[in-house]
Amino acid sequence: MSIRTLDDLLAEGVSGRRVLVRADLNVPIDKGSGAITDDGRIRAVLPTLTALREAGAAVIVVSHLGRPKGAPDPKYTLAPVAARLGELIDASVSFASDTVGESARAVVDGLAAGQVALLENLRFNPGETSKDAAEREAFADQLAAFAQAYVDDAFGAVHRKHASVYDVPARLPHFAGRLVLREVEVLSKLTGEPERPYVVVLGGSKVSDKLAVIEALLPKVDRLLIGGGMCFTFLKAQGHEVGTSLLEDEMIGTCRDLLARADGRILLPVDVVAATAFAPDAAHEVVPADNIPQTRLGLDIGPRSVVAFAEVIAGARTVFWNGPMGVFEMAAFAAGTRGVAEAITAVDGFTVVGGGDSAAAVRALGLDESSFGHISTGGGASLEYLEGKTLPGIAALEK
Repeated sequence: MSIRTLDDLLAEGVSGRRVLVRADLNVPIDKGSGAITDDGRIRAVLPTLTALREAGAAVIVVSHLGRPKGAPDPKYTLAPVAARLGELIDASVSFASDTVGESARAVVDGLAAGQVALLENLRFNPGETSKDAAEREAFADQLAAFAQAYVDDAFGAVHRKHASVYDVPARLPHFAGRLVLREVEVLSKLTGEPERPYVVVLGGSKVSDKLAVIEALLPKVDRLLIGGGMCFTFLKAQGHEVGTSLLEDEMIGTCRDLLARADGRILLPVDVVAATAFAPDAAHEVVPADNIPQTRLGLDIGPRSVVAFAEVIAGARTVFWNGPMGVFEMAAFAAGTRGVAEAITAVDGFTVVGGGDSAAAVRALGLDESSFGHISTGGGASLEYLEGKTLPGIAALEK
């Protein structure tokens, strides 16, 4: 891979130059209080921002938040992110109330060397996500006009063909930030020759969301452990009763085929925590995975499953985990995710948490992040990389 890096840019010299940094600051914000509930993605971009500030660059940060419909929406403002970013870098962060309008121009014009500005949510402008290349490129022209160089440190967005990810790099000298480089380095180990035994742990809601990565990884892994809502479609494919658990009927045949091809390498739960309703205070019990009561739904893997999964994980030298084992946001259904995560922290080898809900679970459950080899910031991007897809943001940096 031929990509110029942040170190290449710093070697050229950035003092007094404006650098546009595409970050992924798409953090969860509590609807009631407006407080950021997990600032992991903000912290992840700090090494790149700090290096640029210390080298004297005027840093213009751009990001998306949520899925607004191409127009300003107060629910998705980046204002709280600007405040938190300022706290983390211990310096004032100027915030523009638009993306490329009057406020953005004024904020950028007022930036001095070593200072940081954050522009409003990119997705407030329809050009950011437009499938019309001309509209997207017109927005990219306006963004690129703010700076003399571009750094992509938003790994969580590199699988999107969006203006700030794909089109801006064509208009400026472009470089990969510290985070993007680290993500590519880690994931390339998983697609190359990982140290064996190589174990993949997949959870989450739907088989359909993970089918492509299962297809890509199945020939490469020694064991594939499946929990979360997606396990019930596999259990149904084995002919078991799953009650009212999450089920993708159209995927049953696919799961049956995957199980046959896996030749015993896919491990499913042997027991589950089955509840009367999808609610934190619902009555629940541990039941055999092959006989879930018709009126109950599985919301977590059970204790015997945690032990079985942990035994396989303990013998691994490489582990990739993507997707929680249950509804970890509810205390009654968090034990499976916690147990599997704790087993991964004890591995004597290389461990990767594949971003998204898995990374959120690590922090929500109070686990030591440093106990994992790497925690990705890009759930969808991580999966698409492992699937072997071309990621538009990476391709743009390679040009």
